[in-house]
Amino acid sequence: MTESPTPAYQVLARKYRPETFADLVGQEAMVRTLKNAFAADRIAQAFIMTGIRGTGKTTTARIIAKGMNCIGPDGTGTPTTEPCGVCEHCTAIMEGRHVDVMEMDAASRTGVGDIREIIDSVHYRAASARYKIYIIDEVHMLSNHAFNALLKTLEEPPAHVKFIFATTEIRKVPVTVLSRCQRFDLRRIEPEDMIGMLRRISDSEGAHIADDALALITRAAEGSARDATSLLDQAISHGAGETTAEQVRAMLGLADRGRVLDLFDQIMKGDAASALTELSQQYADGADPMAVLRDLAEITHWVSVVKITPDAAEDPTIGPDERARGQAMASAIPMRVLSRMWQMLLKALDEVAQAPNAMMAAEMAVIRLTHVADLPTPDDLVKKLKDMTPPPPAPSGGPNGAPGGGPGGGGGLTAQGSTPAQATHAPHTGASAPQSGGPTMALAVQADQALARFPTFDHVVELIRTNRDGKLLMDVEADLRLVSYQPGRISFEPGPDAPADLAQRLGSRLQAWTGNRWAISVESTGGAPSIKDVREADRRAQEEEARAHPLVAAVFEAFPNARIEDIRSAQEIAQEVQSEALAEVEDEWDPFEEE
Repeated sequence: MTESPTPAYQVLARKYRPETFADLVGQEAMVRTLKNAFAADRIAQAFIMTGIRGTGKTTTARIIAKGMNCIGPDGTGTPTTEPCGVCEHCTAIMEGRHVDVMEMDAASRTGVGDIREIIDSVHYRAASARYKIYIIDEVHMLSNHAFNALLKTLEEPPAHVKFIFATTEIRKVPVTVLSRCQRFDLRRIEPEDMIGMLRRISDSEGAHIADDALALITRAAEGSARDATSLLDQAISHGAGETTAEQVRAMLGLADRGRVLDLFDQIMKGDAASALTELSQQYADGADPMAVLRDLAEITHWVSVVKITPDAAEDPTIGPDERARGQAMASAIPMRVLSRMWQMLLKALDEVAQAPNAMMAAEMAVIRLTHVADLPTPDDLVKKLKDMTPPPPAPSGGPNGAPGGGPGGGGGLTAQGSTPAQATHAPHTGASAPQSGGPTMALAVQADQALARFPTFDHVVELIRTNRDGKLLMDVEADLRLVSYQPGRISFEPGPDAPADLAQRLGSRLQAWTGNRWAISVESTGGAPSIKDVREADRRAQEEEARAHPLVAAVFEAFPNARIEDIRSAQEIAQEVQSEALAEVEDEWDPFEEE
C-alpha cells in the first residue's frame, strides 16, 4: 500500500488570497461600486486597478473575471459579484488555466507585437465562457506604440470582450487609455483591518503570536496585505510555536521602540554621551544603524503630527506606554525643533547610506543632532538679543560736530534748515546794524545766515550725500580726519590714502552747492578718527558685545565657522518697519481720488 504524497507547502500569501469580494480587506468603496454595476447590468468594457503593491489589484481582476463568467453550481447563473467558486469557470480561472481568461505581464511583453496578438484575437468569440477577458498586469510598462495600437480596440471592443488592467504607476498610463477605462483606486489597508486579517490567519494556522508582534508586522507592511502575510509567514517560522514582539523586532532588524524613544529623548536633551551609549547598545543587540535613524525620523514625524492633531496618537499599532510618551513629547517639544530634527535626519539617512561605515556615520549624525537639538532659531535669537540690548547712550561731543562742542563744534545735529542760536555771529542791534555796516556788512550777515544751515560737519556730509557725489563722499568718510569745524571753515588731517586733491575738490563742491566760499585747510596732525574709522570701531564693539551674549556664544560653539553678517539696533528695526509701512500706504494712494 503506497502512502499518498504530502501536499506541497503553500505560502500564506497564496493560501489566503481572497476568492470573493467579501474576502477583500479594506476596499469597501470599490466593492460597493462593482456590486451596484453588476446588479444594474452596467458592466464596463474596461477596468483599471491602481494602488500600491499587495493591495489586491490582480486578485480583484480575477474575482471580476470569475463574477462575469460564473454560471453557478447548477449552470444557470448570471454575472454576479458573489461567484460560486465551484463551477467549471470559477475553478479554472482561480487556477489560472481558463482558455478565455488571458493574463499578460506587461513588464515582460511590452511591444506592439504582443498587443497585436490581442487585437487579432478579440474578434473570435469565447470558447466556453460568457466573456473573453484580458488581464494585463503592470500595464504602465507597455510602450507608447503598444498603447496607441490598443486604443481603437479598447474604445470599441466586441460585446464579448472585457479588459482589466492593473498598475502601480497610474501616472505613466496615457490619458487616452485612462479615459476609456473605469478606474478603481485600491486603498492602503488601514492598521485596524490589517491586524484583524493577520489575527484571523494566525488563528487558522494555529499559531500563537502576540498582539504587539502583529502591530510591528502591520507597521512594517505599510498598508500592503501581501507584505503583511509574507512577514507573518516568516514570523511564525521564526517564533517556532509562540512569536513575541522581541522576536519579530529581531527578525525585521528593528530596534526596540521604547529604546528608540529613549534615544530620541536623550537627543532632545542634548545628552550626547548617553545618546551614543544607547546607540552602541542597540547596535550590539543587532539593530541596523539605518533602521535606528529611520525609526527616529518616524518618531519625529509621529510626535509632530500628534502635536498638531492629538487624535493621531490613537493608532492601534502603537502601545499605550509609547502613546503616553509620545503625547508628553508633543506637548513639551516646540514645532521648530521637531522640524529641524526631521530635516537633519533626512540628511543623516543619505549620509549613512553613502558612508563606508554605517555605524560611524550614524554616530556622527547623533552627535550633530544633540548639539543643535534645542538651539534657538535665528528669529528667537535676534528677539532675545534685542530684549537684552541696553538703550544707546546719549550722543557725546566730538570733532565731527556732535552736541557738546568739539573744536569749532556747532550746536548739535539739528534738522537740516534749522538755525541754532549759536550760528548767528553778527550781533543784532535793531535796524541800525546793517545800515551802519553798509553793503559789505549786509553781504557778510547774509553769508553767515546761509552757512548757518550747516552748523556741524555731519550736515556737510549729509549735503555731499544728498548731491550724490559718491567719490567725494567715500573720500571724506575714509580719509578726512577732522581737526576743527565752523560753518564755512574746515580744517582736517588727511589720511594715509587720501587723494592729493581732496581739499580742493571739497571746497569747490561746497561752494557750488551753497553759493558761498568755504575755507578748507590741511593740517599735519591733530585729526580725529575718520567717519569710517569710527563706524568700524562701533561695529567691532557691537560685534564683541554680541559675541559675549550667551545665546550667540552657543551658536558659535555649535557652528565655529559662522560669522555675524549684520547687527541692527532696536531703533533701526523700528525705523525700517515704519518705512515699509509708509511705502505700503504710498502704494495704495490713488491719484484719481483728488480729481
